[in-house]
Amino acid sequence: MFELRKYTAPDFSEDKFRNAPNVVLEPAPMDGVAPMTYHAMSIFPEYFKVDGQWLLAEESRMDCVAVFENGKIIVREFRLLKKGDLVVTGRTEKCGDGIYVHANGFAEQSAEKDVFAFRQNRSRETAFSRDYDEIYELLKYERDHGKIVWVMGPAFAFDADARRAMSKLIENGYVHAILAGNALATHDLEGAYLKTALGQDIYTQQSMPNGHYNHLDLINRVKYHGSIKKFIEEEHIDNGIIYSCEKCGVPYVLGGSIRDDGPLPPVYGNVYAAQDAMRNEIRGATTVISMATMLHTIATGNMTPSYRVMPDGTVRQIYFYCVDVSEFVVNKLADRGSLSARGIVTNVQDFVVNLQKGLGL
Repeated sequence: MFELRKYTAPDFSEDKFRNAPNVVLEPAPMDGVAPMTYHAMSIFPEYFKVDGQWLLAEESRMDCVAVFENGKIIVREFRLLKKGDLVVTGRTEKCGDGIYVHANGFAEQSAEKDVFAFRQNRSRETAFSRDYDEIYELLKYERDHGKIVWVMGPAFAFDADARRAMSKLIENGYVHAILAGNALATHDLEGAYLKTALGQDIYTQQSMPNGHYNHLDLINRVKYHGSIKKFIEEEHIDNGIIYSCEKCGVPYVLGGSIRDDGPLPPVYGNVYAAQDAMRNEIRGATTVISMATMLHTIATGNMTPSYRVMPDGTVRQIYFYCVDVSEFVVNKLADRGSLSARGIVTNVQDFVVNLQKGLGL
């Protein structure tokens, strides 16, 4: 049985906490602008001393600011600040400014390591068998006790087996939300409508005559019907990732790109509206699996903390996996501050089919 790693809160009876000053709160000078000495948030649990009490920022996000509001610490994007918001200031992390960053709350016991050893990083040579076993158990647990958010590039839509595997994961409760772009939905629906993705047969990979029109024809037809849901109903679509989301009531957020064709009706054309919609899904996430989309993965990693405060007040870990055939993508996520992300270097089509089989679907 899968067990969550237990969270160990700081011992606030220690002298460093008792002797720490209260945080200094300064009003935002204007909308969208923080005081010059603002404190920027990390992915870790952070505590702030206000009127002698240490308060946890219950819903955090990296590269945002902490605001004291209605007796709580609220983490807010710079662009959403309002003039007069009481912003936490100070750039120390060990109580000096009444701020404590708790980076080891979910510390794992680890064996002593040699100073020199081979293959310490995650690469194409890493053995991922244990990772798969852990993911199987994690997903079984999270299906009933958490929220699993998938961040997906269009690579799945190019392969018949991967589309079927992802559909089975959705229909068996292992997907609670999908974050993607126009391309995933377009080529997945193209596969259901015309049996191609970018004009190639999704099974044989054979290019069809005038196949380069297919994704444009698909977008045009969906726009004719006015919505993806109406398109699925009127065109009698009965397979695919988006079909399964609509069938099972699984929300999907499609964030637009400057290179998009069309795009499909539900695609967010405003990048900040897309960011808000993505964060609304991430707010409750307890496991995030990002696959084959560097920019969406980094964006999601930026808005996903390492912890979640549950309704009963307990603090639990958020699990974050980044799956890509490119080592560069997997490592870049950690370089951008998402230090708790676990990387798996493999073909994402194979990955999702292995998940489907390993879960017995």
